[in-house]
Amino acid sequence: MATGQTTVGVLGAGRMGMPIIGHLVRHGFTVLVHDVDAGKEPAVGERGARFTGSPADIAAECDTVLVCVGYEEQLRELMLGAGGILGTLREGAVVAVLSTVSPEVMSGLAEAAQKHGVHVVDAPVCRGSWAADAGELLSLLGGTEEAAAKFTEVARAYSSDIVRIGDIGAGQVAKAVNNLILWACLVADHEGLALAHRHGVDIESLREALKMSSAANHALDNWNNQTMAWAEDDMKIVSEMAAAKGIGLPQAAVNREVCRVLKPRRYDLDRYGA
Repeated sequence: MATGQTTVGVLGAGRMGMPIIGHLVRHGFTVLVHDVDAGKEPAVGERGARFTGSPADIAAECDTVLVCVGYEEQLRELMLGAGGILGTLREGAVVAVLSTVSPEVMSGLAEAAQKHGVHVVDAPVCRGSWAADAGELLSLLGGTEEAAAKFTEVARAYSSDIVRIGDIGAGQVAKAVNNLILWACLVADHEGLALAHRHGVDIESLREALKMSSAANHALDNWNNQTMAWAEDDMKIVSEMAAAKGIGLPQAAVNREVCRVLKPRRYDLDRYGA
């Protein structure tokens, strides 16, 4: 439970943000929420948090702000754009970016925040929606030891595991690597199960066997429960990170294209590879 009277703001009440809001409230935090979709206000209220119509209200009242939006552009607009809240946050406040963005974006945000006495932590989460619902996310932190320590109590409300990877941007690098491997596994799962299906093998029996084998992976465990909604954005970030460092990732490039083609027909093993 929260040991102080920390007020937490959440920017973005989507599939991941909404359960996180509930966990924060249950752990004793006062929670304010803003989302561009005002229709989410009733659901936010049901979880014991207060919906606010403006990010400025969160800046005025919150000691810690969680950013749970989908895209880098939304993060920049909320923090640095016209009406951005970075310069109006309290001195000593913590901004934790749960969104998956590039490490360069995090470095730029942290540099701007430092001028206002605000701490920034990259805090992307892993394990997916089921873990968000259960409060068992893995949080990968990047930032100074001081900033990570200030944020850890809040992160414990919705995370069963918290790892500080390094300084600012390191958490986002770790999340990009997680995503690269996740999508590679998912593509391999589809191709393997499609092959077995074409040979008349019962897929569920095979999948249960593979989960006990050297082929076991998280995507295989969650075969019917995953969304590929973020695959393209995830792999775009990976590609840009690799290009910035002059490294070739040929398998990642192939998997990005496979994910693009696979997304509209996933689980249709009769069509796969046709």
